[in-house]
Amino acid sequence: MNTTIEELEDKFLVTLEGELDTAAAAEVDKKLQPLYTTNGKNVEIDCTQLEYIASSGLRILISILKGAKNGGSRVIITGMNDDIKEVFKLTGFINLFEFA
Repeated sequence: MNTTIEELEDKFLVTLEGELDTAAAAEVDKKLQPLYTTNGKNVEIDCTQLEYIASSGLRILISILKGAKNGGSRVIITGMNDDIKEVFKLTGFINLFEFA
């Protein structure tokens, strides 16, 4: 699993590549913890290269969303493939996030 965070002028850009499974979740969570308080910057999560997401990965995304909303920011998910989108639909997460 490869995770990058880039702080741009108006947002944080997160890129997720590979499989966000239970084994990878602890490392990804640690890397993304700075996004739990976004200080007014929006967060864009690029899932173009994300192949799989487990419930532990969904929990990380919810933590980012809660932190963003508390700071008046938005979380936008981009590039989601059909399999990942189906997981979001089945869990009801499709109604919690913004997609572009």
